[in-house]
Amino acid sequence: MQNQLESAFSGRKIVVGVCSSIAVYKSAELVSAMVKLGADVSVVMTKNAARLMSPRIFQTLSRNKTHVSMWEDIPDWKPEHISLAESAELFLVAPATANTIGNFARGIAPDMLSTLYLAMRAKTLVAPAMNCDMYAHPAVAENMEILKRRGVRFVDPETGPLACGKNGAGRLAAVEKILESAAEILSEK
Repeated sequence: MQNQLESAFSGRKIVVGVCSSIAVYKSAELVSAMVKLGADVSVVMTKNAARLMSPRIFQTLSRNKTHVSMWEDIPDWKPEHISLAESAELFLVAPATANTIGNFARGIAPDMLSTLYLAMRAKTLVAPAMNCDMYAHPAVAENMEILKRRGVRFVDPETGPLACGKNGAGRLAAVEKILESAAEILSEK
């Protein structure tokens, strides 16, 4: 399995979106694993995700600038949400919140991550993480269905104890499962 993962990730350009879920710590492990497999990873965080975990952690793990705001200084003339979208071979959002899934589905772009999604032409993989009641809400299910019809793929969350104290579906999928799903997409012709 390790050789298959290395083959899929080596030299590939991946943009990872990180949303404000308690599962944000697993994103650090995910980014680290992809870099070790040879991927060139750039991270885009929502502002609230950056309140839960420092962007510097992702910058150190990815060895690339971590993007949080549309209004940061840019090194050249091309806006970063466009240059990232044009260079990406895979857009992976983990953890994805109900808010971000809704923004993607409805074409609402209040932040760098949602704006990037609208400019993205690469395949998109989303790994939701949220409270089980939120995950089961009809609005979230509808937004996910809209995205699936548009070709977005999902890594289903796991069922178990949640940070909020409840037990149910909503835990971010295991890093290994996310990596396998991403490798599968990257290996497609």
